[in-house]
Order: sequence, then structure tokens, then C-alpha cells
Amino acid sequence: MGNRDTEEKRTEIAELGEFGLIRELTAPFTVKNKETVLGAGDDAAVLLPCPSCEEYTLLTTDLLLEGIHFDLTYFPLKHLGYKAVVIGCSDIYAMNGTPLQMTLSIGVSAKFSVEQLQEVYEGVRAACDDYGIDLVGGDTSASLTGLTLSVTVTGKVDRQKIVYRSGAKLHDLICITGDLGAAYMGLHLLEREKRALKGVKDPHPHFEGYEYLLRRQLKPSARREVIEELASADIVPTAMIDLSDGLASDLLHICKQSHCGARIYLDRLPIARETYQLAEELHADPVVAALNGGDDHELLFTVPLSLQEQIMHVGGIEVIGHITAKETGVALTTPDGSDIPITAQGHTETPKG
Repeated sequence: MGNRDTEEKRTEIAELGEFGLIRELTAPFTVKNKETVLGAGDDAAVLLPCPSCEEYTLLTTDLLLEGIHFDLTYFPLKHLGYKAVVIGCSDIYAMNGTPLQMTLSIGVSAKFSVEQLQEVYEGVRAACDDYGIDLVGGDTSASLTGLTLSVTVTGKVDRQKIVYRSGAKLHDLICITGDLGAAYMGLHLLEREKRALKGVKDPHPHFEGYEYLLRRQLKPSARREVIEELASADIVPTAMIDLSDGLASDLLHICKQSHCGARIYLDRLPIARETYQLAEELHADPVVAALNGGDDHELLFTVPLSLQEQIMHVGGIEVIGHITAKETGVALTTPDGSDIPITAQGHTETPKG
């Protein structure tokens, strides 16, 4: 027999990226049950409990790993529990749905005490109260690599009002909630202070003036109020996605699945004053943070051009561009009219160095 290692092709995970890997692994799977409306490929799976049901069931899951998605040197356990719930809820809102229940499974090493785990669950409970969802189960297991959280959130959505990533149409307006890049800059601020205070017995980090950035990273919000306002205005987006991997990456997901192009405008990108300020201090580009930072958990969505006046009356939303034909590609238009092609750079949850 030959050497198997030399005969078999080896593809590095980094060649595919997160979403490419998911597509590669799930491509061979086919839907076997009529109750499965949509499996992998959007912010949440879509299930139909019964043929006569007027609502779909939504299901999403997220995995948070210590050292990859969070650093307990500066991430309070209560905030970690809260953020884990927000991440799941935001996926449900991105389908135009309402989150209802969740399960939480934890892998925990011997370095953690019962009291510390109670802090995690205090944050989970606070988020459940804020978003009106129920903790209905979970599991615990020993871990050799620190703390791991696995969160599954279920929800519901009217069958006539569900929103996929694949529904954007030519000339649709591209809209974003909130502002961009703040969570990523907050992460860089935390990492800077961690490095500066390494080995200091009584550390006093310098966060003054940047509390907003810290909040966006450590205790983000899911945009429940925007979904409610859109419903009140009788507006159903044509496509939508939870903005967790950066504007560039997530816009490309919409365009890929909707078979379209897009133009977004540099001078329309909502970037907070604190993001600009810290970027200048760190000699970084705030636009790069906005495009590729990730972890914002805002909603990126499209609506028909005919709804432009109505969408302008919904609070907390910026129109940043429009959908174009597929062959035009996806680009950022500068004030002088130049188009810069958009590529997905991705983001690193815990920057090293």
C-alpha cells in the first residue's frame, strides 16, 4: 500500500475561509424531510412544524471559544453570557423573526468555580429578560482547553414575512442599522491595554472617552427595535443578514446568494466619532474597521426603491447604497466617483500581538 498522506489531496482550511468551509462540508447533504424548508446557508435554519402552520420555526446555533472569540483577561463573565444570547437573537432578527427559546451548553475546565459559572448565567438571564426569550435546556462537559459556550436559539416568523439573504433585487436600497467598526476598535483598545499592562501588579487601563467602543464589544445589542419598527411601517426587507463578519463580507454574502452586484458609498458609511478618534490614535483606518472589522451585530438589509421615503422615517437606519446588476460586481464608491472593488477580508475575533 502507498503512503496515504502523499496520495490524498490536502486543502488548508484557510484557503476556504469560514463560510467556504461550511459550504464545502454541507454541500453533500440533501433535505430529506418536508418540514425542513431551508437547512444550512442563511442566518438561521427554517423549519415548518406542520403543513397548515402560518409560521416557520427558526433555528440558529453559535459556538464561542476561549482564546478565539473572547479573552477572559478583560471579558467579564457576565458580559460574555449576555453577548452569547445577543449573537443568537441577532441571527433570528436577521430572518425578520422573533426569538423565543434558547439552550446553552458549556465546556468548562477545572480552573472555573461555581460562582464564576453563575456569573455567566447571570448575563444569560439578563439578556433573556431583555429580549423576552426562555432558557429551556443545555448541557455541561469537562474541557481541557478553557471555556466553551454553545448557544442555540429558536424563533418564529410569519411565512409571508420571512427574509432570506437571497431576495435582493435590482435597484433595491442597501440599508444598515447603527454604526460600523466600533466593536472592532473596542477590541483593539482592550488588546492594547492588555499588552501595556502585562506584568503590572495593580493595572489601571486607560479607557476614558472610549466607553462606547467597549460597550459595543463587551455588551452588544441585537436590533429588536428595528424589526419592530419595520413591522409597524409594514416594510418587509427583500434580503437581510446579521452583520457579524464585517460589512464587506456580509454584503458579498447577500450579493452571492441574490445573484446581484452592489454599490455602497464611502460618505454614507455610519462610523461613530469614537471609532474615528481611536483609529487616529492607533494609526488605523476607520473605513477598514467599518468594512472588515466584524462583531457589530447590526442588520444589513435591502428594500425596494419605491419604499425610500418610508424607510427614511424608520429610526436608526442609514441608506448606504443600492443593488446593481451581477456583472457590475460589488464596489465602494468614493466621493470623487471612483469604484474600489470590495473583497471579504474577514476578521479575527481576538487579535494577537
